[in-house]
This record gives sequence, C-alpha cells and structure tokens, in this order.
Amino acid sequence: MSKKKKKKQDAEQTVTSDESQGPAEKIGRKDYEKELEHLHVELVKLQRWVVAKGLKVCILFEGRDGAGKGGTIKALTERVSPRVFRVVALPAPSEREKSQMYIQRYIPHLPAAGEVVIFDRSWYNRAGVERVMGFCSEEELEWFLKSTPSVESAITRSGVILLKYWLEVSPEEQERRLRARRDDGRKTWKLSPMDLKSYDKWDEYTRARDEMFAATDTDWAPWFVARSEDKKRVRLNVLSHILSQIHYKDLKTEEVELPRRKVGRYQPSNHPFRFIEERF
Repeated sequence: MSKKKKKKQDAEQTVTSDESQGPAEKIGRKDYEKELEHLHVELVKLQRWVVAKGLKVCILFEGRDGAGKGGTIKALTERVSPRVFRVVALPAPSEREKSQMYIQRYIPHLPAAGEVVIFDRSWYNRAGVERVMGFCSEEELEWFLKSTPSVESAITRSGVILLKYWLEVSPEEQERRLRARRDDGRKTWKLSPMDLKSYDKWDEYTRARDEMFAATDTDWAPWFVARSEDKKRVRLNVLSHILSQIHYKDLKTEEVELPRRKVGRYQPSNHPFRFIEERF
C-alpha cells in the first residue's frame, strides 16, 4: 500500500473510531479558562512571529451544523488583533459569482504576508452543503474533488501554511445544540433555514464527508479531525494543535513603562453632556 493511500485510510479509520467512542469527561470552567489563558498568550506570541517573519497562514473550519465552528473561531481570535487574524465567512454567492470559476470568490481572501486568514466554511461548501442540498451538479462536484488537491498544492507552494479542520459531532449532540438554538432567544439567529432543511440528511452528509476526505486529504494539505462533543475541550485542542503546526519563537519585546502625565492643568467646560441612563 502506498504512503498516500495508507494516510487516507488512517484518516478514515480515525473518524470512524472517534464516532464510536463515548464522550470524554467534560472539562470544568476553571480548568478551561486557565488553559485558554495560556493558549491566548501563545497565540499573541505567534501573532508577533507571523508579522515579523511575513508568514501567510490560512485555516479552514468545516463540519456539520452545530459542530462548534463559530465558538472555536471566537476562542481563536478573541485575544489577537483582527488586523492580523482575519475571519472570512462568505454569504451565499451572487448571480455574478455563480457565473465565475468556483474557486474564484475565495482566492482574493487568501492571506498576504503577515496575515492569518480563518475561513468559517470555505471552498469545501461544494463538497458538503452544495452537494447534499443539490446546489451543484454531479459534474461540478466531480471536477471539484479532482481539482482541489492541485489548487491546494499551488496555494501551499506559494508559501501559505494551510490548515484544514473538520469538527466532528454526534447526531445526539447536534440535535441538542440545534434545539438550544431554537429555544434560546440569544441563539435563534444561529438557526438558519438551511439548518432545518439539512437536519434530516445526516447520512448524506456523512457520505459527503467521507468522499471529500478520500479525495482531498493529501500530504501537502491534510485534514485534521477534532471531536467536538465538549465545546470547551475542542477549543483547547484545536488552538493547541494550531500552535503545534506553526514553528514560532517568542520575540521578546521591550518592557513598556507608562510615562508620567500631567492632569488638571485644564479646567473642563460646563457643557451639558447627555449621559445615558444608568440602569445598572
């Protein structure tokens, strides 16, 4: 068996094995916040390294509805600069974009030097939701699966560090999360009409995932799978894995000392400021 085929087989076995395992013990909030703080410090170090060395990093997050992509991306970006860590979540394509070469609408968002671009769903929409929901033809799907490894080879050869993550969730946990979106007024915006239409297509999405992995899990752009039954645990695992995939060093910065300032030499005016009502 060739090395490439064995790698694909191992990846498929990993997903199957993960699905059959019971959920790991959930991590407590205090432990989660402690570990997250440490990872955030390391991400700031990574950010300085990316900028200083002109690295180009592209991170894709894929998975079923309710798998935890949004929360993981938020954990990844909440303590770093949005000018360096840029999130791309494209809406449905316009009529003009539908007439373009499929990958064309994604290419302009790829990172330049000193940037980390995070795709909240990516060009793999074609292999997932577009395929399952009938938004593309079989010929378009076949061409996508056949050509994507070459496209990603060109991306990585241009110097982009490409990381692809699939968040794997069980049908029971997915249902629990979707019901929570329905019942919690703070989360109703997360429950889209597409979520409802695709809710009864679990097997179709599983088949789509498996064929996508078989065609696009390559040595130069492998898929990494993270079990997401526990939202806190998957965030820590993914952030830790990202840090392990990019070789960076801690660029020491000069200690910042606030200068002395002069306050009180100017007498404020008596302008009738319109303060907001203090209800809390």
